[in-house]
This record gives sequence, structure tokens and C-alpha cells, in this order.
Amino acid sequence: MKIAVLGSGVIGVTTAWYLSKAGHEVVVIDRQAKSGQETSFANAGQISYGYSSPWAAPGIPQKAIRWLFEQHAPLKVQPKVDITMLNWAMQMLSNCQLTRYEVNKSRMLKVANHSRECLQQLNQELGLEYQGRQRGTLQVFRSEKQLDAVEKDIRLLQQANTRFKLLNPQQCLEQEPGLAPVIDKLKGGLYLPDDETGDCQLFCQQLTQKAQQQGVEFKFDHTIQGLGRSSGKITSVITDKETLHADAFVVAMGSYSVPLLASIGITIPVYPVKGYSLTAPIIDPTLAPTSTVMDETYKVALTRFDDRIRVAGTAELAGFDPTIPEKRKSTISMVAKDLFPHSANFEHAEYWTGFRPMTPDGTPIIGKTGYQNLFTNTGHGTLGWTMACGSAQLLSQVITQSTKAYPMATQPLIDGLDLSRYQ
Repeated sequence: MKIAVLGSGVIGVTTAWYLSKAGHEVVVIDRQAKSGQETSFANAGQISYGYSSPWAAPGIPQKAIRWLFEQHAPLKVQPKVDITMLNWAMQMLSNCQLTRYEVNKSRMLKVANHSRECLQQLNQELGLEYQGRQRGTLQVFRSEKQLDAVEKDIRLLQQANTRFKLLNPQQCLEQEPGLAPVIDKLKGGLYLPDDETGDCQLFCQQLTQKAQQQGVEFKFDHTIQGLGRSSGKITSVITDKETLHADAFVVAMGSYSVPLLASIGITIPVYPVKGYSLTAPIIDPTLAPTSTVMDETYKVALTRFDDRIRVAGTAELAGFDPTIPEKRKSTISMVAKDLFPHSANFEHAEYWTGFRPMTPDGTPIIGKTGYQNLFTNTGHGTLGWTMACGSAQLLSQVITQSTKAYPMATQPLIDGLDLSRYQ
């Protein structure tokens, strides 16, 4: 079967790989000159299986009100009337109940843990080089209240068989020696040893090369303009250069999946939540993080590459606004300088912004649509790379066996992930 994958970010590239491995003829279409050039370009660099949690959580509505008045709040809202944003925010707030949070986090952990197994197998098979590290994530807490609140997450981690350790400040220092100058600011931490790090853009481009060697065709510099359809099926994808026909189509365009699907009558609740990052050269490796440190107070992640630090955070509801305000730069740089003040040359930091495709419940939208040969793989929010391999492998099984029952191993993982949960 010939399958067109729309989008060459980390979700699109992994989808193409697993569909090709399943024996399909695959073509990937993207407007950029190479893969991984948009939201995958300078993300946090985390592959955080254990940190897979929805933003919609108990207590968030009260925190969101307080954050509106804080300079370095993890959530910012651009003061303008936007009906799409308001509708999405209302859906998100409705998912802040404990029962919904537990369902959503459980789904996310299932996909994330499956993705961990898939990525391990992929690396064993291909030996990809993307400055990867397998040293876990340390989530640090600055208050006793944060330590108390993590109990609900620990219960869900246990149910999902996710390894973790609750650490006191001294144990945090043993895990991340670079925190020594600021250890008095910490009350404890949650260590997730199975998490990984790396440069997502490098991963995309390495996997693209392997996919091309396997026969996958990549059509770069092709701007997608629409989808052709007939008799309940998608017949083609229309670009600025040509019209391409295929037997099946996968929409993996992140936040840009929304307008494309809307053009054929499909509504998905995905909002482009804007995130920011900085990348700075390391000047003292002993005072830099060894892996990923997540600051729970500001929801900012600091990740170690070979000779660089990537610092990413802030969730801003501002539509497709590509600007990088000084206020947002100051938040992520403040956290970096506060936790690892002597680690990197922050004066030479490079700043970036991207649009994270977030659903109101935090769970991605993977699977079938109302068109029998159209599928989605989008809505992963801040966890695109974390869930990429697992999402792609599951969708490959769904597409390959779309006329049959799902295999026993797939059904529990795919339940509740497709668009039908919003209908």
C-alpha cells in the first residue's frame, strides 16, 4: 500500500519509518528543506517517559489565575480575544478533575512506556548518533507543598510500572553535582532513571537518512495546500508543486494539522501552545547538568548535550505568533542561571520558539478518522519525541490491520487515543 505522510517532524519521520518497516511504500511531504525544522528543531531535548503528565491537572485553574500576575510564570496568555483559544482552554479546564487527570495520565504513560521500548529497539538496530544520554530526569521541588503534591503522580507511576526514586536534597546533589551552589533552594526531587536526552533535530535527520536507505521518499520544499477526496476517501494531497496520489494518508503536521483537517470537515482540539528555548555553550562541565533537570516551580527543563545546554519552557497561548519577546527570554534564562549559574556562557545563548500541538486532555490523537483511509498522528504537546516511536509503531499497526481486528497487544494501548474520544 502506498502511504503519504504529511509532515517531517519527529512524529512524521518515525511514522514513515515504521510504515516502511511494515512493508508499505511511503512518501513524506514537508514544506521545509529538510526534516525536523519546526517544533522538533530546538525542543527541550527530553525523552521523558516518567514525566508524561497532562497540563490539565487538579489545582491548575487556581494556579493559572495566580500565574497571570507573576513575572516568571510557566503559563502566559496573550491578552486578545480568540474564540479558538477560549474553547480550547475551557476544554482543558474541564479535564482538571482528578478522575480525568488519572485517565489521561494513564493513557499518556502507556504510550510513553511503549515508546521507550520502541526507541531502545530502534537504537539497537540503527545505532543513531544524536548526542543521546540515558541518565534519567531529575524533577526538583522548591517547596514542601510540591513534594506533597507529587504523591498522586507516584501512585500512577507505580501502576504503569515506571521506575522512580523520591530523593532528599543531598540525594539530588549526588544525582546532579552541578546543583551544589544552589542546594539550599531545594526541598527534594523525583528521579526517573529511564528517561533520556538528546538533540531531536539530529535524531530526525539521522532517521531520515536511514528511512531513505530503506526506500522512503522525502519530498521537501513542498507546501501542502489541500486534500483531494471522493466517496468518503482521500484521493490525493495537493502541494504547490504537484498533486500526489496514495492509498492512505497520515496527517502528522503538529499544530498545522488543524487547518488542513478543517478544510475537509474534521475538527480536532489541538492548540499551538507556544514554547521557548535557549541553547548555550558549556563553559564548566562539572557545574552543568549531567542529564535533564526539570524545575517544577517554573516548568522549565534544562538538558545536557555534548557541549551545550538546552533550556526550554513556558506555555504561552498566543496563536501562531512567531516573535520571541524579551520577557519570555528572561524567564528561561533566569531559571538556567538560578540552578546552574556557572555552567554555560548564557551571553552567547541562541533563542528559539515553536508551536507545541497540545490537546486539552494532554493525550495525542492517534488513529482513524471519519475518512476510511485518513489517519492522524498529532497532538503530542511537549512530549512529541517522548511518544514518537511508540505512537508511530501503534499507528503503523492500525493502518496495516485497518480491515482487521487489532492484535491483542495493540488494543489496550490504542484505546482512547483516536479522534472518537472527542465525539
